Amino acid sequence: MSAQTPVLRVACFRHGESAANAGSATDDPASIPLTEQGEQQAFAISRRFTSAPNLIICSPFDRAKRTATPTLRRFPHTPHETWPIQEFTYLAPAKCAGTSAAQRRPWVKAYWDICDPTLVDGLGAESFTAFVERAQAALKRLATLHGSSDVTVVMFGHGQFFQAMRWLIAPGTCVDNATAMRAFRAIDQQDPIHNGDGFVATFDGHSWRLEHAAQMR
Repeated sequence: MSAQTPVLRVACFRHGESAANAGSATDDPASIPLTEQGEQQAFAISRRFTSAPNLIICSPFDRAKRTATPTLRRFPHTPHETWPIQEFTYLAPAKCAGTSAAQRRPWVKAYWDICDPTLVDGLGAESFTAFVERAQAALKRLATLHGSSDVTVVMFGHGQFFQAMRWLIAPGTCVDNATAMRAFRAIDQQDPIHNGDGFVATFDGHSWRLEHAAQMR
């Protein structure tokens, strides 16, 4: 009987509800706090695990770090790292300072209507092309964690970033033109990753597969 193939299992969780998600006006996208409900969602995530993961990875944005905190407290001996898996900031932060999601909605619509993968809205913003490259880099870096035994990783990040990872894992995904950008937008609107939810991606050394976060143990 042949030995079972080692599997890298990566649980990707979107941060809990943030002040911006709840409709409040916010400033710097990196420092948006969680709401009370978001804190409760963060705690609920920490209870999904019956054993300690091998590694915990977090976005540098505060709402993701706050979501990771209960899990880090539950597994204090698990190594943790900060990776550049922050959310896609496609609108210039200075323009958006002090605005709510509702106020930003016309700018969001205009950005996706233009659908230019190379467009940079202003200082501190990121093009769609650069965003996808970051997601590709994260998957490539994660793949290096696959080894001779099973490995479990937990990632705390953001809806659109994890959507991009999930999108890239799907077979035949095209990422390098306006049509691909429109396809990503459609998927993100039709099947968003909700606050405190996510998915599991597994890697066997050759290819990625998608599961649902509820299967994570």
